[in-house]
Amino acid sequence: MIALRKGDKKLLNAWAFYDWANSVYTLVIVSSIFPLFYAGLFSDENLDIEVFGTKLSNTALISFITAFAFFIVAIISPILSGMADYIGNKKRFLQLFCLIGSFSCIGLYWFDLKHIYIGLLFYFFGLIGYWGSLVFYNSYLPDVAFKEQQDNLSAKGYSMGYIGSVALLIICLFIVIGKEGQEAVDAMRLSFALTGIWWLVFSQYTFYYLPKGNKSEQKVTSKILFNGFRELVKVKNQLFQNIKLKRYLIAFFVFSMAVQTVILVATYFGEKEVLWESDSQKRMGLIVSILVINLIAVLGAVLTSKASRKFGNIPTLIFINGIWVVICLCAYFVTLPIHFYITAGFVGLVMGGIQALARSTYSKFLPETEDTASFFSFYDVTEKIGIVIGMSIYGIIDQLTGSMRNAIVFLGLFFFVGLLLLLRVPKKDAQN
Repeated sequence: MIALRKGDKKLLNAWAFYDWANSVYTLVIVSSIFPLFYAGLFSDENLDIEVFGTKLSNTALISFITAFAFFIVAIISPILSGMADYIGNKKRFLQLFCLIGSFSCIGLYWFDLKHIYIGLLFYFFGLIGYWGSLVFYNSYLPDVAFKEQQDNLSAKGYSMGYIGSVALLIICLFIVIGKEGQEAVDAMRLSFALTGIWWLVFSQYTFYYLPKGNKSEQKVTSKILFNGFRELVKVKNQLFQNIKLKRYLIAFFVFSMAVQTVILVATYFGEKEVLWESDSQKRMGLIVSILVINLIAVLGAVLTSKASRKFGNIPTLIFINGIWVVICLCAYFVTLPIHFYITAGFVGLVMGGIQALARSTYSKFLPETEDTASFFSFYDVTEKIGIVIGMSIYGIIDQLTGSMRNAIVFLGLFFFVGLLLLLRVPKKDAQN
């Protein structure tokens, strides 16, 4: 096959299609069906789990496991990106994490209370696979697209991801809705397996067209293994010489911490804090809410891309962070299903936009370089450390106060600080 040139429409479509393939994980496993399945495992009398002699609420436990998974990704991604840069096989690492993630989703089919720790291990490795693959996937953006294409392509990727994931969720909806008891549990388990198969199959189109990278006969040594950390230090020094990039990354660290935490805990919040009339209403209501969020997110990503062209990336991000602050404050008062539906609509409007624009803004601010994996490894490590802190704080507040409402309000503070930090980003490039 002839290698496609940078900016080629087919190459751009192939890159964006990976979002179609892997976004089903975030929708089915992270956001909708798995949280319902996980909550359903515990009776009202048994909401706590004993871990290493300490009793944790089931929601705090899943928060801590999620935080630990992101901590592992933050540690291993510099090592792997350093190897990928040195050996020249970035695509192989993307494929490896895709396999880990997709097979972990399939493994969740056997999750039950008798095998709770094995089930949580599959959940843990699903997170490792998904987020580990994004390190390499995101780093392809400046490789396949020119600067003027990157905002639109980033938004297109998120849009395709939302559409693809909604398509699978609708299929899962037909499988799950109407089922009760053990039938409903089995239907949800089947949804996990379908998620892994979808991710595995559709990602092959992306792998077919993405550049393979340069081959190298060099052996992997300890020097190469830790080259990624040296690269991060080098990249940090290079990036922080530019005031614009430095201040943007600090702001990104803060608001991304809040965004990803909200995405990861939204359904657990809806399941625990909203007063549903019955289990069937809860199941239907939460899944429909997630569908609404993702459908509106497609529109949100497109509108954000257009707003960034008219007003600029940073002013648009400032405005979106302001909306997030209001959403978090309002979420404290959410008690009825109708409140949750309205909040979900606003979340969808700003969720896709802030993620797509944050990624493309970083890509556009980067200096000219061929070492994109290391630069995006720094971006991803920044994001992961933020998520570790965000999920840990969320879990601690949930465990200590017994209420997820207090934790959500605390996340609003992160958005407000992120907004203030974005105001400090210079409009023009500036060097220290």
